[in-house]
Amino acid sequence: MGNLLGSWRFKEPSTVEECDSTWGSDSESDEPATEDDSGISDSVSRAESERAGGDSSPQLTESPESVPKMKRSFYAARDLYKYRHCYPNYRKSRQPNEYRNLRFYLNKIPLVPDGIYIEEILTKWRGDYDKLEHNHTYIQWLFPLREQGLNFYAHELTQDEIKEFQSTREAKRRFLAAYSIMLDFYGIKLLDKSGNVARASNWQERFQHLNESQHNYLRITRILKSLGELGYEAFKAPLVRLFLEESLYHNTLPNMQHSVLEYFVYTIRLPATRRRLLRYARQHYRPAHAFLWGPPPKRRGGGGVGGSVGAGSSGIRAPAPTPEPQRRGEESSPTASSGIIVSSHDAMMCQEMVGAGLKGSAGCMSGLEGALMMAGARGEISDYSEIVPL
Repeated sequence: MGNLLGSWRFKEPSTVEECDSTWGSDSESDEPATEDDSGISDSVSRAESERAGGDSSPQLTESPESVPKMKRSFYAARDLYKYRHCYPNYRKSRQPNEYRNLRFYLNKIPLVPDGIYIEEILTKWRGDYDKLEHNHTYIQWLFPLREQGLNFYAHELTQDEIKEFQSTREAKRRFLAAYSIMLDFYGIKLLDKSGNVARASNWQERFQHLNESQHNYLRITRILKSLGELGYEAFKAPLVRLFLEESLYHNTLPNMQHSVLEYFVYTIRLPATRRRLLRYARQHYRPAHAFLWGPPPKRRGGGGVGGSVGAGSSGIRAPAPTPEPQRRGEESSPTASSGIIVSSHDAMMCQEMVGAGLKGSAGCMSGLEGALMMAGARGEISDYSEIVPL
């Protein structure tokens, strides 16, 4: 399996600002149509019109004093930086490439450990929401990545396998069918081959469940990543846009707000598309002063004197990167947490790994998962009240 940990070949970023290039080439004018592969526009066509009849619940209006001070997660930013840059420290496995993910999607081998073939999932699992909710082994097989998941029987994708998968019509057809099943589970329907989505007929029931079962946000992050790996990058933006609308404007998924802004948006590789989504989010985020995801203030009002403002900041100039020796000392200090709020998305990831009993598997953990495990051990994650096992 590929080693995704840092190595001498590539110096990994050490701050959120170094991880986030979203606003590095920002322009308040609309980007050329050829630059944006999001599949969305200012008029959101069918998907928007089908949601027009949705509720318009009042927005959150807490005063600045009542809102806890939030901070962007470096672990999330680094994990998604690695993903968007195609895992710069990826090492090709010395083991023969068995193409297990492709063979699973060709219905030649079952997923392990359950022994279930893809055709059984596609024909019998749609609408079986209890099974989709409580089975924890299928998601890594349906949506493979070039990183290790919590099912250690699942195999990481390889670059050669990705190329073969993208050229295999049968595998791609089944992959989109699996995507449609998961959308239905979340109360969403796939409208067309361009990836446009809208509320399904049972959206109210399913949104209520999704709002309460926040561990599904980890699955959605994986689904979005896998879409990009297997040739469906353009499918991400319509889904992320819907989640932004539902969580920020319609207030039907209020618990998803942080995950969609901190994770889902940053699975999208094209900065112009991320900017468009974040501008929409900024218009509807409440309280407005607490929006953490940019653009930097000098780009909002023009002007601005002095040094640059860190990308993704919320109006406060980003501090200079901490020197490496000092940063390591701070990370190893037991008092380094200093009251930073960790999102339930991050906390759930850490708790899942602890609860899974992953003996002797530290070398296989990568990116966000390994970092969160260490964060929990240092005491930076202290509130597990919202954690639901995956």
